[in-house]
Amino acid sequence: MAPDNKKTEAPVKVNWQLARSMVEPLYAGQCLETGEPRMSHADGMASILRGIRDDDELIAAAYLSSVQDYLKNPEEWIEKSFGGKVLELCTDLQRLMKLSEQARSSNKEANAASQPEKLRKMLLAMCGDLRVVLLRLASRLQTLRWFVMHPSDDAKIYAAETLQLYSPLANRLGIWQMKWELEDLSLRFTRPEVYQEIVRHLDASRAERLAFVQQAVTKIRSLLAAHHIRGEVSGRSKHIYSIWLKMERKHLPFERLFDLRALRVIVDTVEQCYEVLSILNENFTAIQSEYDDYIAHPKPNGYRSLHTVVKASNGLPVEIQIRTREMHEFAELGFAAHWRYKEAGNSLGVNSAEEQKVVWLRQLLAWHSDVEPPRAPGVEDDLIYALTPMGRVVELAANSTPVDFAYMVHTQLGHRCRGAKVNGAIVPLTHKLKTGDTVEIIAAKSGGPSQDWMNPELGFAAMARTRGKVRTWFNQLHLQEQIARGRDELDTELARLGKSTYNLESLAKTLGFESVDDLCLTIAKDEISNRAIEAVVVPQTQKKAADEPVIPVKPAQPRAHHDNGQILVAGVGSLLTQLAKCCHPVPPDEIVGFVSRGRGVVVHRADCPNVKNLMEQSKERLIEVSWGEAPEDTLYPMEILVLARDRIGLLKDVTDVFIRLKINITNVNTQTVKNVARLKFGVEVAGAALMQQALKEILEVKGVISAHRS
Repeated sequence: MAPDNKKTEAPVKVNWQLARSMVEPLYAGQCLETGEPRMSHADGMASILRGIRDDDELIAAAYLSSVQDYLKNPEEWIEKSFGGKVLELCTDLQRLMKLSEQARSSNKEANAASQPEKLRKMLLAMCGDLRVVLLRLASRLQTLRWFVMHPSDDAKIYAAETLQLYSPLANRLGIWQMKWELEDLSLRFTRPEVYQEIVRHLDASRAERLAFVQQAVTKIRSLLAAHHIRGEVSGRSKHIYSIWLKMERKHLPFERLFDLRALRVIVDTVEQCYEVLSILNENFTAIQSEYDDYIAHPKPNGYRSLHTVVKASNGLPVEIQIRTREMHEFAELGFAAHWRYKEAGNSLGVNSAEEQKVVWLRQLLAWHSDVEPPRAPGVEDDLIYALTPMGRVVELAANSTPVDFAYMVHTQLGHRCRGAKVNGAIVPLTHKLKTGDTVEIIAAKSGGPSQDWMNPELGFAAMARTRGKVRTWFNQLHLQEQIARGRDELDTELARLGKSTYNLESLAKTLGFESVDDLCLTIAKDEISNRAIEAVVVPQTQKKAADEPVIPVKPAQPRAHHDNGQILVAGVGSLLTQLAKCCHPVPPDEIVGFVSRGRGVVVHRADCPNVKNLMEQSKERLIEVSWGEAPEDTLYPMEILVLARDRIGLLKDVTDVFIRLKINITNVNTQTVKNVARLKFGVEVAGAALMQQALKEILEVKGVISAHRS
């Protein structure tokens, strides 16, 4: 047996040290637009990321994210050397970098209107791999650190963008370790006077605060030991940016801020958190208005802790946070502490990874709403972003409903929508969606939409696009019903003519229709009669041309000049007679009489379809009649139907034929379907011979397909 040369490709083992050594010669002597050496920036990013997450792919991407500028085929090289995940991280990070540059250029041009759109594009770009956001935050933090050591006029621009975009993102993801530093450094460059003033105050009061905190830590440790609770008690520093926000919010100078003293207590279990809270309330005076239970009611970004403020023995307030070790890890690293991927040894598997991605996307979407500029009262966003259960981002108009959401995902899903769950709870179809909602559509296996969805006042669909799709569905349904009804009428007529097996495609083409459905639709709309079908499917006979099948239509009221003496009723004297308007008999047509109620004898052509029906229903009322002598100036009303290819001047050319033969035209009706003109003339002729002459000349007119009596 021949050896199998096909090898299974082994997954690439990522080595971030190898990545560093490979890019170092590429980055040598190269600098970013900020002036920072590329290699120094990459080392800084890697250092920041190692403090948050031990991830070789992530750190390798930090080093490789700029190789696109120096290699001919960087994507192929990165994927071959470090794998597809690292390539995806580098590609997404480059996209975010470019969008960030665009956002800054827009600000320079004072084009603030473009900023929301940049945020949306950035949001969607981040949805590939969750870790790309860490790369972007680490890159920005390293840039701000560089500006601290190397002041630049551009530092203020980067800092303002950080406060607008990146620190809210870090906050939403709960990565406070990066959030505080991003905010403090940004304040240093955007408001240097304020920053330096707060730093001076903190330095001046540092000794007093340290002594106070140390005393409080010692007392709380002894209380925990007395109650046999193992825990860590430590002081925590207030960040400069949060101090400034409080000064701005409460309009207070630094000297009047009494909550700069803060402690943190870390225990093993949630039960111990509440037990510690009870101990503190027993031994200190609690300020009840400052109590927050974020364990029972977590923040939107997932943060959990107990917050309380108590007064120490000297009457000064001190903030105390109480949390478990797991909560503390989350508080420091946020969602980065819990991200997992489908790797060897990962017991969570795909479903858990998908669930975590949905949670992450919800935080990212909420971040988008955080950084939008303030609006005037009554002004709302024009778009919202919702999620499918699998984490797909769906862009919708403001005030959209689950019905709108379903149609945006797929038209067929919208048609079959019967209910919805938003964030796991069943809601009515009129429910207004918000950015960050996870929407699950409950769909039937078959069926269609409701007509109520087309009424905007009922609130089922906020988007015109949705209502248009619903309207299209019902229009198509009505069209199919009309085609089905027309098909039934066509089958019935063909059965009556004994032509049930007649080729329908050929019939449709002969009558000028592109398809059988078009013919059936015209029949359903009563735009073509049964005689038009009969004229095609019944073969021409050797009868006189006056007897050939023609297309009957409802005629206009004709003028007729005849008297009863010209119709002879067999075996009876002169009776009240009139010519039937359905077939317009003309000498020498074979005729038959029908004794009507109140109208005397109605004279039909012998081949009139109505006579065939009368023979089946009231045969005893049919009588034999014949043409009698009539005055030479007697005129008989009749209708002529002309089918022709539509063109300019067609009606004039056909009318000229009647004028040349001195035939009086009493009325004309025209209609064009599929570029085929149907001309119906009401005329008065002295007999069949003149009528046949007229039909012969009409057939010679350019574009005429057929000309028949009706």
